[in-house]
Amino acid sequence: MNARNLFAAALLGTAIAATAHAATFRFANQGDPLSMDPHSLNESLQLGFLNNVYESLVDLDRDLKPVPGLATDWKQSSPTVWRFNLRRNVTFHDGTPFTADDVIFSYQRALADGSDVKTYVGAIKEIRKVDDHTIDVETRSPYPILPNNFTRWMIFSKKWCIDNKAEKPVDKRKGVENTASFKANGTGPYRLKSREPGTRTVLVRNLNYWGKVDGNVDEAIFTPIGNPSTRVAALISGEVDMMEPVPQQDIARINSGGNTKVLQGPELRTIFIGMDQKRDELLYSNIKGKNPFKDKRVRQAFYQAIDIETIKAKVMRGASTPSALMIAPGVHGFVPDLNKRLPYDVEAAKKLMADAGYASGFEVGMNCPNDRYVNDSEICQAVAAMLARINVKVNLQAETKTLYFPKILSRNTSFYLLGWTPSTIDAHDTLNSILGTPDNASGRGQFNLGSYSNPKIDELIGRIQSEIDEPKRDAMIAEAMKLHEDDIGHLPLHQQALAWAVKKNVTLTQMATNDMPLKWVTVK
Repeated sequence: MNARNLFAAALLGTAIAATAHAATFRFANQGDPLSMDPHSLNESLQLGFLNNVYESLVDLDRDLKPVPGLATDWKQSSPTVWRFNLRRNVTFHDGTPFTADDVIFSYQRALADGSDVKTYVGAIKEIRKVDDHTIDVETRSPYPILPNNFTRWMIFSKKWCIDNKAEKPVDKRKGVENTASFKANGTGPYRLKSREPGTRTVLVRNLNYWGKVDGNVDEAIFTPIGNPSTRVAALISGEVDMMEPVPQQDIARINSGGNTKVLQGPELRTIFIGMDQKRDELLYSNIKGKNPFKDKRVRQAFYQAIDIETIKAKVMRGASTPSALMIAPGVHGFVPDLNKRLPYDVEAAKKLMADAGYASGFEVGMNCPNDRYVNDSEICQAVAAMLARINVKVNLQAETKTLYFPKILSRNTSFYLLGWTPSTIDAHDTLNSILGTPDNASGRGQFNLGSYSNPKIDELIGRIQSEIDEPKRDAMIAEAMKLHEDDIGHLPLHQQALAWAVKKNVTLTQMATNDMPLKWVTVK
């Protein structure tokens, strides 16, 4: 059994068949999807929410295995050509038929300026229409996990986008919007009824949906509630049926209630810190004329000054797994033997700083969200306090992700906290998106916001993408991970644990991707 199957066995929750009555499901999160356009921001909350509205050619089942979505099947006709047969008798929410033209348009849209999902289609050389329900996808080189890559690339209606002047996604880095930012027209089991950014978003059942809906939810009301205590109160009072993340200190209280419970499980997301390693002078530092993060000794000093066990115990209250790798157990390519962190050692860190010429330390700005990851702001505050022990003054800017994401995605940062869940459940996604040298044409390194670069890793990424021999491929993944670990290209922290709170009359599936498929939710 491979790592993915082992991990899938740990997933919590089982969906049940829908009951006869329809129901309203009210759920809350600490943050809000920033747009209704799944091409505009490659963020798991946004994509997971919109996967109820839009669909991909390939879907994931409850065990995180690729299954047919808008494509009924696929096969390779050559090492670089895949034929996808598209599902017939599917319509978008406005009644427009789904055809191959929509897939080709969505491919071009995903590659356009402003797209945040280039990484999912960057390996494609061309998509050719065979007929209205058949396409051939040609990749630049053999790409054995291409279907996995399609699970987060969602399909738009060509006609709707043209009619609504939304042919291209808008760039969240520039803070602009178009019709697709606040309206939606997918093929999914739910359609967008209303959107009030930052306040409430309502989805209702698509009665013309082509597929099976196992749950009974006919209306889903999503509310962002930033304050943890307010989220808990909303659940206990019955204002919402489900909320996440659950503050660790409230788990026992929620579980002891007669009508509420907490679902806990592992998550595939790795939380890490990135550093600007490209600029000759940092944007936000008192060091002028040079960039301290270009020196491995400084990066290692930062790493060894972070007491990850204290963060686990005090900040995360035990609900995290410290990591030396940029991927989680359960992601294909995880190498247990490499998952060994450098020791926490303040004195060793001070010596490294002195050897690098920074015995007196320096100042650096740090960007951090306060409503995206579990205890994100508190993690950054703890890191800032720990770095102070090696004379580094961190000027922390913790803010809502509405401000945070446009800033860091434009690389307007020197030092930042980020989390990443590989959508393909494969290490190549993290290697290509986070560890590869940024290349706008292919989408490689699109989220390598500090522009870490190792040409050998770039070479391995290309070879891993094309290799069909799994043992050889896994060996190359391990080699790339070891190179990055030796470089201290980023500062991995931990994998956070999932904690969802639900009313006991709700049955749902908790997925390690932290998605919320409404078609699997039942409210009794």
